[in-house]
Amino acid sequence: MINISIVLYNTSSEDINNFLSSFSQLKLEFNLILVDNSETNSLEKYFKEFNFIQYIHNPSNPGFGASHNIALKKSLEDSRVKYHFVVNPDAYFKGDVISDMISYMNTDSEIGMLMPQILNEDGTVQFLPKLLPSPMSILLRKIKSPFFIYNDFINKYELRFVDQSEIYNAPILSGCFTLFRCTALKEIGLYDDRFFMYFEDWDISRRMHKKYKTIYYPKVSIYHKYESGANKNKKLFKIFLASAYRYFSKWGWFFDFERTNVNKETISQFK
Repeated sequence: MINISIVLYNTSSEDINNFLSSFSQLKLEFNLILVDNSETNSLEKYFKEFNFIQYIHNPSNPGFGASHNIALKKSLEDSRVKYHFVVNPDAYFKGDVISDMISYMNTDSEIGMLMPQILNEDGTVQFLPKLLPSPMSILLRKIKSPFFIYNDFINKYELRFVDQSEIYNAPILSGCFTLFRCTALKEIGLYDDRFFMYFEDWDISRRMHKKYKTIYYPKVSIYHKYESGANKNKKLFKIFLASAYRYFSKWGWFFDFERTNVNKETISQFK
């Protein structure tokens, strides 16, 4: 049995219908745990008819990672649950991609975390696997200039030069659609709930990558409505900056020898 968790916050009916339709395609036994951080429980009406859904109203809204931790703790306390999926409410898929991901993870006990190919709604690829970030990489990714520096940088940092069909071990995976091995989570810990939003997935990826493989698996794909809210909303941008400060204060700013070594090792896979 597997558990899947989604954190809701004033989620649109379109997104709800999309992910419910996606999960209706699954052939394996699963539980869907919905942690709703909205001020009211008005979304609960969409889920009452589904016996595989556990709805938790959580109006204190402690953040993305802390809310997923509510569901993750349930998985770790249940010996029957071997895998846990963390899914964004604006992600959806066609076909039973989850079974394919689990089948691949079953081939190697050293895989602790796995992410599929993530597509925009027009079918183009979102380049979400990454090298470990530095403060300069965050700045360059935001300002996107000068172009002759940015172009080479982004091609390497987001591993865009790698064949899009290649399976590989990346130190940073996106949290929008993530498969975790529960025994690995017990060892490395859950999301660091000091990150309200942003960087919590990078932090847990880095911790997982130190002990296990963190695999990008592009043999299956899902769709994700990439909003890039921090580039459009001042409040979200402030949260982004606070999380960036927290991340680099935790792992190192300009002197991070582990980052240098991990990134070299990642690039060496493709030579």
